[in-house]
Amino acid sequence: MKYYHEKTLKDASFEEAIQKITDALKEEGFGILTEIDVKETLKKKLDENFRPYRILGACNPPFAHKALLTEDKIGAMLPCNVIVQQVDEGVEVAAVDPVASMQAVANEGLEKIALEIRDKLRSAIDSL
Repeated sequence: MKYYHEKTLKDASFEEAIQKITDALKEEGFGILTEIDVKETLKKKLDENFRPYRILGACNPPFAHKALLTEDKIGAMLPCNVIVQQVDEGVEVAAVDPVASMQAVANEGLEKIALEIRDKLRSAIDSL
């Protein structure tokens, strides 16, 4: 099973892609809780040059609440990560597939929640 859904934007800058996915996620009820600039972190910590790469921690509060009520340890897998990275073809945006990641959790109640979140994340990426 593929563990992510992606789309490459050929006519957007890296920063434009971040803004576009942030706006698209907002339309689906997500906010960005965390943002990790991998390029900056690797330069600072390891003095390594890396391509532009950001990890956005997206959260949909109503679904996060449902998931936490269904499985109290699910917070270890939240928020949903969305990456934005510079690739040769343009800027790639990819989101985790929560259905794939939830397979590790033995709780059938999470399946419906994971399917709904996957649909929302896919919708956000497909709208770019």
